[in-house]
Amino acid sequence: MTEIRFHSVFDIIGPIMVGPSSSHTAGAARIGKVVRSIFGEQPEIVDIYLYESFAKTYRGHGTDIALVGGVLGMDPDDERLHDSLKIAHSLGIKVFFIPKKDKASHPNTVKMVLTKGDKKMSITGISIGGGNIQISELNGFKISLSMGTPTFIIVQKDVPGIIAHITEVLSKVQTNIGTMTVTRESKGEKAITIIEVDSPQINSTVKQLLQLDDIYSVNYFD
Repeated sequence: MTEIRFHSVFDIIGPIMVGPSSSHTAGAARIGKVVRSIFGEQPEIVDIYLYESFAKTYRGHGTDIALVGGVLGMDPDDERLHDSLKIAHSLGIKVFFIPKKDKASHPNTVKMVLTKGDKKMSITGISIGGGNIQISELNGFKISLSMGTPTFIIVQKDVPGIIAHITEVLSKVQTNIGTMTVTRESKGEKAITIIEVDSPQINSTVKQLLQLDDIYSVNYFD
C-alpha cells in the first residue's frame, strides 16, 4: 500500500500547472524533472514505460508532454510543456513511449530509462495525487523517496572517502540526515547519493558540496 503524505493545504488543493490532472500532468512533470536531475545531463534517448492508468490515458491527459517537459527541466506550470515533444525532437532527443499491460503497485506508475552514449539510468516514479510523487526504483535498487521532504541529489565520482566528505559537510552546517541512498553505475565511475534531511541550510550546503573534489552536481528538492 502506498503511503500518502500531505505537507500543506496546497498539496490537497493541487499545484499551479498546465493540464487537466495533477496526477497525470503536474506529478508527471515533477517525475521527469527529478529523473533529469539525477541523470545530470541531457539524454540522447528516453524510453518511457507507462503502467495501468498512465498507460491508458497518457496522451489524452497530457502525461506524455509532462514527462518529457520535466526531462527538459520544465516545471508543471511552464507554458512550454505543450510543445515539449517538439522541443525534444529539435534537440535531437529520441523519445519512445511504451505502454505496458503489467500490473504496478500504483495506477500512475512510470519507468523512465535515459541513455547517453554508454551511460544508462532507469528510475521508476509514482504520481500519488495533488502533484506529489514518489521515487520507488533507481537502477534496479528499490528505494522509497517521497520528494515531499527536503532532499539533496548528489552525483559524484565513485572514489573512497567521498561519502564521508559529503556527510561531514552536512554535519558542519548542522543538517540532520533522515535517510540516505547510494548507488553507482560501476566501480570507479559515477555514483548517486540521495539524502533526505531535516532543517536544511540549502545555499550553504550546496555551495560547500560543490567545492568538494569529485562532485559533478548537487540538486535540491523540497
